[in-house]
Amino acid sequence: MYTRFCERQRWKIEIIDSSTNTAGIGGYKEIVFRIDTKGAYSKMKYESGVHRVQRVPITEAGGRIHTSAATVAVLPEVDDVEVEIRQEDLKIDTYRSSGAGGQHVNMTDSAVRITHLPTGIVVTCQDERSQIKNRARAMSYLKTKLYDLEQQKQNSEQASERRGMIGSGDRSERIRTYNFPQNRITDHRINLTLYKLEAYLDGDLYEMMDAMLLAEQTQKLQDIEG
Repeated sequence: MYTRFCERQRWKIEIIDSSTNTAGIGGYKEIVFRIDTKGAYSKMKYESGVHRVQRVPITEAGGRIHTSAATVAVLPEVDDVEVEIRQEDLKIDTYRSSGAGGQHVNMTDSAVRITHLPTGIVVTCQDERSQIKNRARAMSYLKTKLYDLEQQKQNSEQASERRGMIGSGDRSERIRTYNFPQNRITDHRINLTLYKLEAYLDGDLYEMMDAMLLAEQTQKLQDIEG
């Protein structure tokens, strides 16, 4: 859904890394992608959190509803921030890319994985054929994550006030439910329910995003007024 929405917005989408489902049922375990355009974070930040899906699989003979969930994290990319990264705090591994890219990618150790030892943060990049370029991009992603971690520490006092309205992005927090049998989408932060699941999955996210923006602005005004 987000891909089609971004295409309508004429936003550039760049897949950074992906890990396919190894259980043989298709899909992905994890996808990291980058949206390259001004204002993307202001619209996509509301998607951070746990998204719950309720559906009846085609393999379900009894018609029972199955529930699954996906965790979404949305981070702003920082161009050049003052984040101190010591070389001795890094563990850098190279490996062969597992994604598309032809024979050259699969035969060379072009993919890069960087582990920041003090925090345990791991970033990977395999979208370039050049190991040097992948390393540079991975370092950029690491800076962004470390910057976000520092911002979370600084804003910890305000986080509890915002959590109820906007959501913190914690893995334990369910923010939205997609119910296929009822053609229903419910955002639990603002108690909004839309019966337009098919249109939503086709990229029509505007009504939900506008409602989230209005809710955030309303909450800020209430906080100012006391």
